[in-house]
Amino acid sequence: MKYIVPVQAVVTATEYDRGPTAAELDAIDVEMPLISAEVELLDVQIMVLDRVPSELDERRIRRARRKVLAARRELANLPTTTAFVPEVGA
Repeated sequence: MKYIVPVQAVVTATEYDRGPTAAELDAIDVEMPLISAEVELLDVQIMVLDRVPSELDERRIRRARRKVLAARRELANLPTTTAFVPEVGA
């Protein structure tokens, strides 16, 4: 006879099932300007998907691209001590 009982390892959350660590949240916080700039660029590109971009639309796209490039530059120029280093679980 087989019992239908949950296995403890499946019921208990493993380290990969938990939320982000403080280091991961800090890394996301450091990258947030780039993430926001990329979302803004995507919004502008979606806005002009179904029409021919006007001169104002083209300026919005250029501005959003420059913002992404500036955010990437700032992120690349950060000291390596602020870079994300995954934790090794014990």
